[in-house]
Amino acid sequence: MTRRYFGTDGIRGTANSGAMTAETALKVGLAAGKRFLRGGHRHRVVIGKDTRLSGYMFEPALTAGFVAMGMDAVLVGPMPTPAVAMLTRSLRADLGVMISASHNPFQDNGIKLFGPDGYKLSDEAELEIEALMERDLRAELARPDRLGRAQRLDDAEGRYIEFVKATIPGDRVLDGLKIVVDCANGAAYKVAPKVLYELGAEVVPVGVAPDGFNINRGCGSTHPEFLSEQVAIHGAQIGIALDGDADRLIVVDEKGAVLDGDQLMAVIAASWRRQGKLRSGAIVTTVMSNMGLERHLAGLGLALHRSAVGDRYVVEKMRESGCNLGGEQSGHIILTDHSTTGDGLIAALQILAVLAAEGRPASQLLRVFTPFPQKLHNVRYTGESPLAKAPVKAAIADAEKRLAGRGRLLIRKSGTEPLIRVMAEAEDPGLVEAVVREIAAVVEKAA
Repeated sequence: MTRRYFGTDGIRGTANSGAMTAETALKVGLAAGKRFLRGGHRHRVVIGKDTRLSGYMFEPALTAGFVAMGMDAVLVGPMPTPAVAMLTRSLRADLGVMISASHNPFQDNGIKLFGPDGYKLSDEAELEIEALMERDLRAELARPDRLGRAQRLDDAEGRYIEFVKATIPGDRVLDGLKIVVDCANGAAYKVAPKVLYELGAEVVPVGVAPDGFNINRGCGSTHPEFLSEQVAIHGAQIGIALDGDADRLIVVDEKGAVLDGDQLMAVIAASWRRQGKLRSGAIVTTVMSNMGLERHLAGLGLALHRSAVGDRYVVEKMRESGCNLGGEQSGHIILTDHSTTGDGLIAALQILAVLAAEGRPASQLLRVFTPFPQKLHNVRYTGESPLAKAPVKAAIADAEKRLAGRGRLLIRKSGTEPLIRVMAEAEDPGLVEAVVREIAAVVEKAA
């Protein structure tokens, strides 16, 4: 069945146009409410959001749909995506919903759904909800005496802060560390600085003044150059950057160098291996992760399993293989001992704990392998994807021949934006540059 609404990470698009309208949100509330009504108990859905202006439109629309189906809605306001997953389990809710477009600019928004176990829904469950969205559900609505209620959860922030702090032992384990935390003017703007402060760090918070329009704008994990500047200005030992919904993490060392998800997973894998905490002798990453990471892990006697792009697919592979560490180069890091989805704050604490325990500079501790030269170029398109066109297919085939045995090529359509992502990787940087430039040019011409 062709997907009309759901992509690789829920429903996403420009707010108040296309599929991302209040009408769609209402349909999601009705359809997901219908799909997750099970038994005679009082049903409950947890709804969180980030700081985008359009959240004020989508939150009441979703709430109306769930309430109309007889579900109680627990509204937690601006909170990280992993907090919604955690609260869904903690409150024994039937469903969790996060209103966010993650790292996208403010004009976009999205809807992510979590099952009662706190995991993102399967493709099959999303397709079932899509089918229900196309149906006339008026006959399925709750009777007037069975309508749901909506209420704010006043202590949601405190619950999540204590949950995150409990993922590393000790009360003041970050004593002596000066940390710049960039919250991207997003969902973690309150909770992230409090977690670090309560664990003993000297905290310099930036990106903590959301106005509905500035989420991810020139800050956060997609703009680490801002964090690098702030680390230098404040003389901090390390900087951590989250994205708009705080499910991804990028780190900057004391010299301003950026460390992506591959480097961070390598650090956590080695630390957990020493502590006997790493399960299955492996980690899970996506096809985007650098070959240098794979070579580094092999040197430690650890395997690397690859999944499709998207943290949902990483989690599926982790559950299949029994791994408890996985993630994406972009900074989604999933630690299933603690969370069911990517959690930038929890991942950051694992890195900070290593830094605090070792007492050495981040620049010495956190860059543990040399990446293969890798280049990613995004090509925007309109209408149908150009990947099926003959000139594009021919250019890809030619590049694969040139890279055979020397590197790899990955061409894919983004699941969240109208982009074709062209990525090549090899030990020869000139070859990488040429391959990406040539394919991108052909894709742009065909787009």
